[in-house]
Amino acid sequence: MRSLDQLPPFSPVLNHLIASLADDDVSFAKLANVIERDTVLSGNVLRLVNSALYGRRGTVSSVRAAVSILGLTKLRNFLLGLSVSKLWAKVKTPGGWSMSRFNEHAVSAALLADGIVQKIRVDYPEGAFVAGLLHDLGRLMIAISLPDEFDRILAVQRAGGQPLESCEAELLDVTHSELSAAALARWNLPGPIQKAVLYHHRPQLDPARGASSILPLSHALAAANEIANSLSHSITPEESAAARQAHEVLAAIGYPGSTDEMLAAFVSEKQAIQQNL
Repeated sequence: MRSLDQLPPFSPVLNHLIASLADDDVSFAKLANVIERDTVLSGNVLRLVNSALYGRRGTVSSVRAAVSILGLTKLRNFLLGLSVSKLWAKVKTPGGWSMSRFNEHAVSAALLADGIVQKIRVDYPEGAFVAGLLHDLGRLMIAISLPDEFDRILAVQRAGGQPLESCEAELLDVTHSELSAAALARWNLPGPIQKAVLYHHRPQLDPARGASSILPLSHALAAANEIANSLSHSITPEESAAARQAHEVLAAIGYPGSTDEMLAAFVSEKQAIQQNL
């Protein structure tokens, strides 16, 4: 857990965005005011709202107008993805770790989780993007604080083909999902996000499973994680090879929409974030 202190400090905007996850009363004006103080983020928001993704005829030149057009959830997700991606890029990691792959997987899982909850009834859908963005934080924590053990975990996994979490539990007595959830608890993120992250490799063990007709967020996150891997947006190549195809994953959770349409929307939104990095 001390490895969290090795991460660069959060910017005021990122702190505000994380706090807003538990604040249903956050206003457009308040968020716009925070964004306007950051010239770079202001430019990114205006670039997004004027991009082909939104297809507007006139040019939007006001952050407040951009906030009202994008909507609070979409704007918050975009800024969280942008801010966290830039934060990760500053972290010192061991030689066997690819920060670019980690970053791409995090953003991909976040966008896919958000796409899933727009078409299927899920518990706490507003937390899907953030859960996707931060679900593998524990893997980064292990790489930073225990680089030798991190290398051994990968070696054991590649040699025996065991699930990553089994290797982590064997060598560390803790899994990256447990570490991720503990980190989110320390950052005071809402409980449903912590729980989804904790169970994203074992959604069948989520206590909320079967309690109602609403799908637990952990199931949507698990699906998003596997689809990201199947699209080669994985942290390691082995995870892509082991992943089922998107249509199989979505069918297993009862996703009612078109897989092709969902993936097309994912590609567009991912490009919008990457263009601003």
